[in-house]
Amino acid sequence: MIKVTLAGQYPAHTFERLRELLPENEFSLKAVSDQQEYDKMTDAEVMILRIFKAPKEVIERNPNLKMILRWGAGFDSVDIEAAGAKGIYVTNTPGANAAAVSELAVLLMLAVKRKLLCHFTSLEQGQWSKNLFINSSFTLNNKTVGIVGGGNIGRQVALKVQAFGAKVQYYDPFRLSPEKEEEFRMQYVPFDELIRTSDVITVHVPLLDSTFHMIGEKEIAAMKDGAVIINTSRGGIVDDHALAMAVKSGKLAGAGLDVVENEPLAVGDELLTNPNIIVTPHVGGGTADIGEAIMPMLADDIKRFAKGEEPQFVVNKKFLVKQ
Repeated sequence: MIKVTLAGQYPAHTFERLRELLPENEFSLKAVSDQQEYDKMTDAEVMILRIFKAPKEVIERNPNLKMILRWGAGFDSVDIEAAGAKGIYVTNTPGANAAAVSELAVLLMLAVKRKLLCHFTSLEQGQWSKNLFINSSFTLNNKTVGIVGGGNIGRQVALKVQAFGAKVQYYDPFRLSPEKEEEFRMQYVPFDELIRTSDVITVHVPLLDSTFHMIGEKEIAAMKDGAVIINTSRGGIVDDHALAMAVKSGKLAGAGLDVVENEPLAVGDELLTNPNIIVTPHVGGGTADIGEAIMPMLADDIKRFAKGEEPQFVVNKKFLVKQ
C-alpha cells in the first residue's frame, strides 16, 4: 500500500475529496498541516505540497520518498535537482489554477488603474475623493497589455483583458504557434518592445535563474511613463525595490503584486506605504473551489505512479536518475 501525505493547509474537504479519488485498498492517506510536524516527518512516500517547501534536507530526511506533487503550477519550492538525483518524481498541476490567477491579475490591473486603494485610504481619512484622482484614473479600454509568458495563465489573462477592450501583445522565449496566437488574439513582440510599448505589463513566467529580476531598474526606465506592473507569478522576477522607487518617483503609475521577494512582508515595508501599490499575500490560486480542478490531476498522477507508469506532469525529467 502506498503512503500519501497531504502536507500543508488546504481548502475545506480536500482530504475527504482525495480520499474519494484514491481507493483505500491501494493508498493510505494522512494529513500533516503543522509545520513542526512536517519538519519531523521521516516516513513520507508520496507527498502533496502546497505551502510547505521541500529543500534537499526534507528530501534526505524521508528516505522512502518516491514522488512530490505540487498543488499548483509553480515548483520553485522544491529542490528538483536533489529529488531527481534520488529518482524522485516532482510533478505539478499546470493550468489548474489559470482561471483563478488570471482573475486576480485582472482585478489588480483594474484596482491600480482606477485608484481603488487611493480612494479607500482617502475615505478612511475623512476625505471624499470623488474628483481627487480623476486625472490619474484610467480604464483598460484601448490600452495595450503586455503579457510576459504565453502559458496557460498568460493566455487566460489575454482573453479577460480583451473583454475590457484592451489590445494584447506578449513575449515568451518559446513562441506560440500561429494557430494559438490567432485563437487568443495575442501578438508576439520582442521583450524590449513589449517593455517600451505596453501600458500594463503583467508577468506570468516561472522563477528561474534566467528570469530573476528580468524586470529591473533598466527595464523599468525603458517603460512608458505611467505604466503599471502586475506580478502574480513569483517574487524575484520583478526587482521590488526598483519598482517601489519608480512608483514613488511617478515614473510608474502603480503596481499590483500578489508575490514579492520577501514573503511575508514586514510592517512598514516600502511596498506597503504607497497607496498606488496594491499587495495581496500570494493568494492567486487560493480559492475554495480550485481543488476541483487540481485534485483529479494529482490523483491521476499518483495512480500512474502506482501502476509503474511515468506521471503525466513531471517537471524534473532532466535530473531524474533511475534507481
